[in-house]
Amino acid sequence: MVACLAFAKALTAQTLVDPTLSYYLPNPSTTYNSEISTPQEVLGYVPGKWHVTHDKLTEYMRVLARESDRITLENRGTTYEGRPLLLLTITSPQNHANIEQIQADHIALSDGSNASTANMPIVVYQGFSIHGNEPSGSNAALLLAYHLAAGQGAEMDELLNNTVILFDPSFNPDGLQRFAGWVNQHKNENINPDSYDREYSEAWPGGRTNHYWFDMNRDWLPVQLPESQARIETFHNWMPNILTDHHEMGTNATSFSSQEFHHARIP
Repeated sequence: MVACLAFAKALTAQTLVDPTLSYYLPNPSTTYNSEISTPQEVLGYVPGKWHVTHDKLTEYMRVLARESDRITLENRGTTYEGRPLLLLTITSPQNHANIEQIQADHIALSDGSNASTANMPIVVYQGFSIHGNEPSGSNAALLLAYHLAAGQGAEMDELLNNTVILFDPSFNPDGLQRFAGWVNQHKNENINPDSYDREYSEAWPGGRTNHYWFDMNRDWLPVQLPESQARIETFHNWMPNILTDHHEMGTNATSFSSQEFHHARIP
């Protein structure tokens, strides 16, 4: 969540200074495994310089899955435009070695099992940018995936030992690609702060919807679209304790809630 909010801030910051990877990461004292590729090493830029396209997003997720024993990757199908519907399972190597039993034990809880949960990891499903033109979700997914794949230390070990993370970097691949293409084509090297600049005036139909201009945030119950079908199947296969759906507020919109000051990177 910190990475998502910090990324949105960086995308809209009117500065000529490119962001650095350390700007986004939650704890400056955390060390990172140098054997795991950073987003910049794969994309060619630090996230925040450009909007990530879906093809580059999936490229980076595949690289992480090859390099990290904390990650497995599966393709659950394709969109109408043929883009993969990837799911990363992120947890400790020890949990991966026993993942089928962990899944079975977790599902049994939904069927009334009285098994002890004391040593059972929780299951968290994290999904990003179901509206493709709310891009900070999928762009932050680059950073969060890197943090989970490469972060070192007791805190990270505890997190991964106690959690199975189902990680969907793009709920709406076709919309994300459409939006990123538009913005990257029309943005200036020197960022223009004018909200009426062409960069911020995406042509209809925009990237909010999927290939057929369907708002997939309205398809959680009908489940008519391949993206939704993959997502809901994953949900029922795991019955996660928590599901997060990372959206983005408009720059001139009011906030849903007001919170006390927590962190300098959380406005």
